[in-house]
Amino acid sequence: MTIPVAFVTIEFLTYMTTMHRALLAVLLLSGIVIAHSQIVAAQTQPTLSTRPAAKPAAKAASAPAAVPTVLPTEETVNSFLFQTFGYDPTITWKVVDIRPSEIAGLAEVAVVITNPQGANSNKLLVSSDGKHAVTGDILPFGAKPFEEARVKLEKGVNGPAKGPAKAPVTVVEFSDMQCPHCQKVAPMVETLLAQEPDVHFVFQNFPLPSHNWAEKAAGYVDCVGRGSNEVVWKFIAKTFEEQTNITEANADEKLKAIATGAGANADEVAACAVKPETKARIQASLALGKSVGVTGTPTLYINGRSVSGGVPTDTLKKIVDFMASQEKSDKSDK
Repeated sequence: MTIPVAFVTIEFLTYMTTMHRALLAVLLLSGIVIAHSQIVAAQTQPTLSTRPAAKPAAKAASAPAAVPTVLPTEETVNSFLFQTFGYDPTITWKVVDIRPSEIAGLAEVAVVITNPQGANSNKLLVSSDGKHAVTGDILPFGAKPFEEARVKLEKGVNGPAKGPAKAPVTVVEFSDMQCPHCQKVAPMVETLLAQEPDVHFVFQNFPLPSHNWAEKAAGYVDCVGRGSNEVVWKFIAKTFEEQTNITEANADEKLKAIATGAGANADEVAACAVKPETKARIQASLALGKSVGVTGTPTLYINGRSVSGGVPTDTLKKIVDFMASQEKSDKSDK
């Protein structure tokens, strides 16, 4: 489920926001001190006309050592979550991943928190001293902040696609067939594609570990898609339509029936879905998503720009049109 769509408890958001603000305050104060020292230095620095002759350069100071990233243990993360949510027996959680983040000195912890309303993926950034955590996304920055993700996606996508291959805008959706939010967003994506026929769209499997038949369904999507790029869209739409009727126990039966109705050979698809090659393709899609920052579904990327699946269609269209204009401008400048 997508992070911005709130199924996380208010207590969790409040708790994390307080620490986030504290860290932000430290950063802001640091920035003020640095900025002030730079201003003072600039005011007292001699001009070129009065500057004394240069002295022989002193030995260059060694670069400061990189801040090491210390990863918290799973036991510590579970203890933290227990202290945070242990008061409510209806809330459960699962630690999905613990790894170094893109920022030196911060560990990235992915957890899935489940309450009576559903499951939600969350990301914590933990300081190396293990005393602070911030919740939220690490945003790309720079003159072309989305270019790195765009290139990664262009090279790594392996899901079914439609629309012009050389389109100025490519939309990549990371989705989970068992995810209720993905089911709700699917019609919005179809509306967007109908309004923007020049967009290239790619559907990437991203089954969440908290869903008990999502990975199986991802295998079916992958195999149906490799068999027929026309049939796969019918299969995806019908699976979302039947989502609430599918369980872990009847998943094969239901998915085979949907595959048959969409026009695929159900037995061949079922056999293909459990092959190591198919499982490897799903893992590659998961790895691709994680490499560009996906932690929940649905997540859309418009020319590399991450957009929550909960964004209205009108907003998605504005972003697509803006990206198309930027692409046209970049080409005219060359």
